Order: sequence, then structure tokens, then C-alpha cells
Amino acid sequence: MEDTAGTVKIETIKQALGAVVLEGQDRLNAAVDHVYASDLMSDVLAFGKPDSILLTGLATRQAIISAHMAEFKGVVLIRGKRPKDGAEQFARDNQLVLMTTEMDMYDACVRIAAEEGMAVTHAAAAEPESSGEDILFSNNFTIEGSDFAKAGMVSTEVKSILKKIGFDPKLVRRVAISTYEGEMNVVMHAKRAAVRLQVTPKVIEIVIDDEGKGIPDVEQAMQEGFTTATEEMRAMGFGSGMGLPNIKRNSDDLEVTSEVGLGTTLRIRFFI
Repeated sequence: MEDTAGTVKIETIKQALGAVVLEGQDRLNAAVDHVYASDLMSDVLAFGKPDSILLTGLATRQAIISAHMAEFKGVVLIRGKRPKDGAEQFARDNQLVLMTTEMDMYDACVRIAAEEGMAVTHAAAAEPESSGEDILFSNNFTIEGSDFAKAGMVSTEVKSILKKIGFDPKLVRRVAISTYEGEMNVVMHAKRAAVRLQVTPKVIEIVIDDEGKGIPDVEQAMQEGFTTATEEMRAMGFGSGMGLPNIKRNSDDLEVTSEVGLGTTLRIRFFI
């Protein structure tokens, strides 16, 4: 894979692709230096760099949410696809550019790569417990399993809260990606989950405690590429076996406990 640095305006990408702007006409002057072409959202979350553009064939809100979690500036849908299930509204609410082009993935990548300097990527020791410290902020959320219409809303709210508190954007991005991966695991594999966000002077902690099937072999589940996702889940861009590895990659400490038939608890920590 060849990767070169460069910066272009979103307007330039729009013109190169002959794209139609669906949302964010007023943000076309924003500059990006990277484009990620992928239908695997976990790969985008794992390897994407902030201030990029996502090129994808997934016309779903989950693709837009994934771009938001990865701190991308916009999404381009290929083959003339139009967004579904509230994707446009989510893009509008979160200041993302959303466009569609009639080109397929290959042609779109070639056109973008032809722009000077534009890079295109094809995705194919623990600290002490935070308990006992002064709690600066705490909030609880609920995730319902199989509710794909609302999937990503909890992690979006967590991200918004931390940004308002004023944490470093890089730290907020890591927390958001980890929470989103955990949330999608619940939606795909569990009945429901209780989520707790807790902030102390030293640690941001996310605990996701689900009621589900449980994980028979946690060590195996932590391996990149291992998945039990259905074809329907894969069609949404998830289930590539990057969920737990992504959480581990982005967090400072990850504790996974699971009991078959009862559920799984993720304790995710980020040291401040």
C-alpha cells in the first residue's frame, strides 16, 4: 500500500468525483489529507486518521456514525447510493459533509489519487482501580440489543459529554471509538446492556455490562479476525473481528469478564 501525505479541500474531491452534496454544502472548503475506501467500519475505526474522508458503499447511518467516531470530516457514497435510516440527519447534526457519486470504488479511488499529494487507503501495565478517587462526573446509559436504528447513540452522547468537559480531542476520539465498538457488540450479540461513564482526576472509565450469550473463549475473541457475526451484520460493515482488538488498541486498560449464558462485562480505562 502506497501512502503519501497531502492536503486538498473537500470541494476538490467533490469536483473530481462529480459528486452531489447531500449535507454540508457550507463545509466544502474544509481541508483533508487522507481518504479511506472501505465497507468495513471496524477497519476504519482501527486505522483511520482524523480529518479524513470516508469513501464507502454502505449507505447507512452506521457508516456516518463510524466516520463521526473516527473524527472524519465527511463521507462519500459510491455508485449513486443515497443514505438510509436517518443518515442525512445524523450528518447534519454532527457537521459532517455527506456526498454521493455515480463512480464505483475503483474509479473513485483513481480519480482522488490523481489529485496532487492525495493519499488513499484501502481498508481491507494496568493503573489502579478508579474507585476511591474523587468522581468528577458520572452518567449511566442503556443499550438495547438488536436495535440497529439507535446503534451508536450512546457512544455519540459519551463523545459529546467529554468534548464539552474539554478533554484533549485525541483522548476523546479514543474513548468514542472504544465505546462505539462496545456498543455495536451489544447491539449485535446481546439482549441489552447497562453502560457507565465515570470520570475521576486520573481516569476515564467506561463499563459496559451486557445480558447476552457470553464469550466461551475470551482469548480467542481478542484475536483480530475472529468473528461470530451473521451475514446481515457483515452487510452493515461490522463483524470483521476487529471489535475487541480495536477497544484494546485505543484504550489504556481493558478488562473482559464473561460467563456463557449470562453475559459479558467490558471495563475500559483511559488514563488522564
